[in-house]
Amino acid sequence: MNRHLSNDVDRRHRSHLEAAIVDGKRRYFDPKRNRNVIRVLPGEHYVCHDGKKEMIVTILGSCVAACIRDPLTGIGGMNHFMLPASDTGNWGSVSATMRYGNFAMETLINDILKTGCPRSRLEVKLFGGGNVTTNSTRVGNMNGQFAMNYLKYEGLEPAAYDLGGPWPRRIHYFPDTGKVDRLLMRRDDDVHLLKEEEEYQTRLPQNVDKGGEIDLF
Repeated sequence: MNRHLSNDVDRRHRSHLEAAIVDGKRRYFDPKRNRNVIRVLPGEHYVCHDGKKEMIVTILGSCVAACIRDPLTGIGGMNHFMLPASDTGNWGSVSATMRYGNFAMETLINDILKTGCPRSRLEVKLFGGGNVTTNSTRVGNMNGQFAMNYLKYEGLEPAAYDLGGPWPRRIHYFPDTGKVDRLLMRRDDDVHLLKEEEEYQTRLPQNVDKGGEIDLF
């Protein structure tokens, strides 16, 4: 078979697998890693209870993902969130922060605490917040700063973080070990992968004040 044709078939097959939805989540099997993969889209979160069989994946532009787990049991999960803008020009007003940032963090943390993990044992890693748009407002920095401030106010110390910069990221999270593969997406043909995040951003309410390489972590 022609090599280019074979690659096209592989890409279509992967896309089909990634489109499969089970229990409301996009899942596929990665034979290279021998793991079931769960894709977390913008505005979603997922908690894995059998970390030896699952890997959680997301694509981040301006959004932030928190990877949180119980190191003793290996139960952990990931969220993917962005704060909506405010009409004052400040990112993350009280209303926006409570409705989106706090909700995203508290929902994931509470789901893990319900498994019997004490808050003091939580391992937290933060990724994303890239300034990937041409907008003068550094959206990514503001999302990243919110996430760091949230941990500070909650008395949680990040075990690792990689925030800001000009590049989108692909995150592979292994809750059983806590390892995170962070891949910087520097190629022009990777840009289309941010489409879901861009569409999510357009759905966030406005004026809420009134209402590459792989690094291991």
